[in-house]
Amino acid sequence: MSEQHWDYLIQGATVFDGSGAPPVREDIAVAGGRIAARGANLDGGNARKVIDANGRWAMPGLFDIHTHYDLELEVAPGLPESVRHGTTTVVIANCSLGLAFGAQRKNGADPIVDCYARVENIPKSVLRATADKVDWHSPREYLQHLNKLSLGPNVVTLLPHSMLRIEVMGFQDSISRDPTEEELQKMEALLEQALDDGYVGMSTDALPFHYLANQPNTGKTIPTQFAKYAEIKRLTEVLRRRGAVWQATPPKDSTIGTIRTFLLSCGRLHGKPLKTTVVAALDVQANRKIVRLGRLLARVLNSRFLGGDFHLQALAAPFKVWSDGAVTPLSEEIPELRALNEIDLEDRPARRRVLDDPAYIEQFKAMWMHGKTGFGPARLKRLLRLEDYAFNRTLEDMVIDLCPLKVWQGMNFQQVFDRVLNANSKMGAAPAGEEQQVIAEFFAQVQDEADFMLGMLRAFDLELSWYTVSANRDENMVRELLMDPLLLPGFNDCGAHLTNMAFYDGNLRALKLAAQGGQQDVAYMVKRLTRDAAEVFRVKGGRMEVGDQADLILIDPEALQQFDHHDSARRIYRDEFQHDQLVNRTDGVVPLVMVNGHPAWSSDHFEAPFGKQQLGTVLETVF
Repeated sequence: MSEQHWDYLIQGATVFDGSGAPPVREDIAVAGGRIAARGANLDGGNARKVIDANGRWAMPGLFDIHTHYDLELEVAPGLPESVRHGTTTVVIANCSLGLAFGAQRKNGADPIVDCYARVENIPKSVLRATADKVDWHSPREYLQHLNKLSLGPNVVTLLPHSMLRIEVMGFQDSISRDPTEEELQKMEALLEQALDDGYVGMSTDALPFHYLANQPNTGKTIPTQFAKYAEIKRLTEVLRRRGAVWQATPPKDSTIGTIRTFLLSCGRLHGKPLKTTVVAALDVQANRKIVRLGRLLARVLNSRFLGGDFHLQALAAPFKVWSDGAVTPLSEEIPELRALNEIDLEDRPARRRVLDDPAYIEQFKAMWMHGKTGFGPARLKRLLRLEDYAFNRTLEDMVIDLCPLKVWQGMNFQQVFDRVLNANSKMGAAPAGEEQQVIAEFFAQVQDEADFMLGMLRAFDLELSWYTVSANRDENMVRELLMDPLLLPGFNDCGAHLTNMAFYDGNLRALKLAAQGGQQDVAYMVKRLTRDAAEVFRVKGGRMEVGDQADLILIDPEALQQFDHHDSARRIYRDEFQHDQLVNRTDGVVPLVMVNGHPAWSSDHFEAPFGKQQLGTVLETVF
């Protein structure tokens, strides 16, 4: 036998190399963490281990361009729930939040807890445990810290604008006034230094339902949202000059504000395009015009006339969102629901006092029934799917996942509402046992939907878990968005919203939808999930040329076709968080995940090095 000089030889794979070119059948040799050779019929005798990839697709490891893994990296740096689905590179510190400046605890403020708890629906106990361990104080020290962790995937990091504001202005001032000229210059200098250190850009946020979780500031949004246009323009000019990335979210309720803000991407107006990636292209059920306006904005900004470099992120899945009682990301945009979210998760008595308050009851009932009865503009907007809120108030669309009253699990709210009305009117079979007691105690006075919803929240609080699909119900539209060259697949939001959403397998869903058009569409989608993402964020990756880092995966195309991506979410208990989490399971779809030449995931298990030694690295800008 020849002298062994390859660590692994992957034989007989159908290779999608990330270029968008049609696949070829060939072997891939890996040695020393690199692609050592590619070609037909490579000699297996030169490899320490041969991996049979006949009937499998091989491709570069997939990018997840929008995550909130900043906290999980501190307790489970392998990021197993992404790696098992073929993700080998994640982008962190999105939406202006991150750990670049450390804990930033000062003058009684606890920014990690205060900013993350409601925005990302993570329990304060989890956040405090992370903040307690932080021992760095600067963006450069943070990168050094990350490179000491037992990383599973590679990590790309943005500089979070909310934390930048807090660092320069102090927490309270960052949410109460404009920066001085001296403070603006300091922010610019810190951003410049971070880009020198290896950060790929900066993230901001303007979504109107990202609120703080500390008293007396629960009625205020996170610091980035207090920045006026002039401040954003100053900081994005630094990014533009350096060729760095701006990750942003639009001011949802202001079309003019959105257009003005994102014209910053345009080279015709500002001398040089600004690479901009924006959350998100969603086909919202309650307002069908949003996705059309988003795509129109992308076409106009990227037109030859304006010369923009603008990429809306598209989610490859139905936007299925779970709620724990009234606690869900989407409820923050409605004042009557936000009042419940402002209360600490652990404080059930406080929520009950709000729900029993006569003034609150009146306000809640008006909100819930708005546009559902009578005639007028509100009713017309609801019928035409042009409502102001993304939150879905249709009882038939709200399905109970978990409930202390087990007989109601699996029913939608309309079915339970009808059951309650029948019980109160003595029609049909009378409820018995525990159901009879619950209806008598909490639903005896129910007259309409609003009464019923108040009864559900009083009876079960956070023990009631229910879900609805608020966007992306039309799979054909989802595929159209993913295939649009002006958009970019992403917005999986991994690492956030522990029990509210799970899109860890979002990239696999994108590949499955692309496969409906054959191998050429698969090749295009692989390029979008690998090389295009690497180029947008200006890092190495998405390639399988000889000499490239061996970040690659195998996909079983038959298993990909057969797995039900509408039913992949699972609720598990994570020891790392001491808390439940919604995750995804796609067993059999990804037979191999290799990071830096080391198998991390094989068939149905993690390999020994995973989680114990560093596989991925922090990727710095290379373009």
